[in-house]
Amino acid sequence: MMLKEQFESAAARSKEFTKRPSNEELLELYALYKQATEGDVNGERPGGFDFKAIAKYDAWEELKGKTKEQAMQEYIDLVNKLQQQYL
Repeated sequence: MMLKEQFESAAARSKEFTKRPSNEELLELYALYKQATEGDVNGERPGGFDFKAIAKYDAWEELKGKTKEQAMQEYIDLVNKLQQQYL
């Protein structure tokens, strides 16, 4: 299976977790997914009291410079790891 197909499969499997991953794990999933699908973070960092949006932006920004392929592979690996805990 090609990397993109494995990534899409992992994204689908991440929605099947029966237990909710920790906030840190969810942020990591989010950031890797965004990096894999859109590349480096863009736009302005959210301000004010939208702490959830700020955390998501910061998590994605930490991956700046990582290739889409690297992010896809790390996302697949993380979903595989979390699947053992949360299915």
